[in-house]
Amino acid sequence: MTLMKNGAIFNDGEPKSLSARDFAELGGRKLVYIRTVAARDVLDDLVDEDGELTVEIEYDDILYSVHSSNGERLALVGNRDLAFAAARQYEMNPVSVH
Repeated sequence: MTLMKNGAIFNDGEPKSLSARDFAELGGRKLVYIRTVAARDVLDDLVDEDGELTVEIEYDDILYSVHSSNGERLALVGNRDLAFAAARQYEMNPVSVH
């Protein structure tokens, strides 16, 4: 299988579509995706056992979600630069997703 710069994949000279698994494995374990997420969409993930917020955050705040190549959310960060720095600190290669 050969991956071309334009994203096309060829297998024995024939073009091949990327499956979800192919795409997830493309970047390996070191590639992470960073995207914006509205705090209101993840508030349930930020509460303790008593239903209290574990961090001070406003409903309309924007957070940055770090995801592995298979889509699993690894972290929520309040600052884009910090999300990229944290990923690099753990020897990951962050890319922005819109």
